[in-house]
Amino acid sequence: MNFESLVLAAATADPTEEPAAREHADAVEFRMDLATDPLAALDDYDGELPILATNRTEAEGGGVAEEPERLDVLRRAAEQPAVEAIDVELATVTENENTGEGGGTDVVAHAHEHDASVVVSVHDFSGTPPQSELRRTLSRACEHGDVGKLATTAESVDDVLTLLSVTRDLDRDGRRVATMAMGAAGRHSRAIAPLYGSRIAYAPVDPDAATAPGQYDLATLAGLLDALR
Repeated sequence: MNFESLVLAAATADPTEEPAAREHADAVEFRMDLATDPLAALDDYDGELPILATNRTEAEGGGVAEEPERLDVLRRAAEQPAVEAIDVELATVTENENTGEGGGTDVVAHAHEHDASVVVSVHDFSGTPPQSELRRTLSRACEHGDVGKLATTAESVDDVLTLLSVTRDLDRDGRRVATMAMGAAGRHSRAIAPLYGSRIAYAPVDPDAATAPGQYDLATLAGLLDALR
């Protein structure tokens, strides 16, 4: 999964839902943090779509708090042939960047050793920071991963415009980015951010099981993306 073009990822905590995603999605985002036995689920996976494995921390909207077990699970996921990319938080990767040692850094290196791409992500549930801060944050994510992902919370369309401007700037600089504005005010960003250079769009396989605020269901988002291309 090289993210040279847009990847529509169908988010689910149950990879057996993959057949329901095939019509619209390019990949499955497996939310390991929401699954009961994620490694067993990967062992049993026989779907056609490649997997983007995510094991999100509670601090950034996920269901896992324990370390280092969380990163051990993500590291083992990267070894699976079906897993073509993993997602790890920027905060995790940079936790010990002054020493050059750290679980997040090791996970990134391990994923690359197994030919898996790495999405380095940031989620801000409190709002949308100023443009200069967004640019710094997203640039740092890009430095540590193959794709830098930034999800903010929009309170107005102006917040969305700020995020889209940063998306466009970094895309023009040759960075692979994935951006979206969470919440009702930013919902439309999930469909239009790819026009500004965002490389990943997310939607739940099950419309009743959204994994982030403001997500469209998979069929709706696929239709919007197709219409705007």
